[in-house]
Amino acid sequence: MHFRIAARRLGGSASGVHMAGFSSFREFYPFYLGEHRNRVCRRLHFVGSLCVLAIIAVAITTGRPAWLWLAPVAGYGFAWVGHFVFEKNRPATFRHPLYSLAGDWVMFFDVLRGRVRL
Repeated sequence: MHFRIAARRLGGSASGVHMAGFSSFREFYPFYLGEHRNRVCRRLHFVGSLCVLAIIAVAITTGRPAWLWLAPVAGYGFAWVGHFVFEKNRPATFRHPLYSLAGDWVMFFDVLRGRVRL
């Protein structure tokens, strides 16, 4: 599994990797996957991402951009419940916001492609 390789490289375990600096998203993504081992957490991330897409679609089709303020609330709301309640870890968003946002979408599309299981 990707996250175990990244954990060893960073000098930690898959469950106890410290948030070291990452020089690229390619280096970060295995760590990101390791922070999403819990299936319910991954499912909540996926649902949150679907909600974000639905909110954007509603904002575009209705011509009401005010809907867009709900996108981060839905996306992060589902994800953070997954982390705090099920994964029992601190979201990577707090230390690596851009890589974490990219990781959300890469994982979303990896789920659609069958590379990550829900």
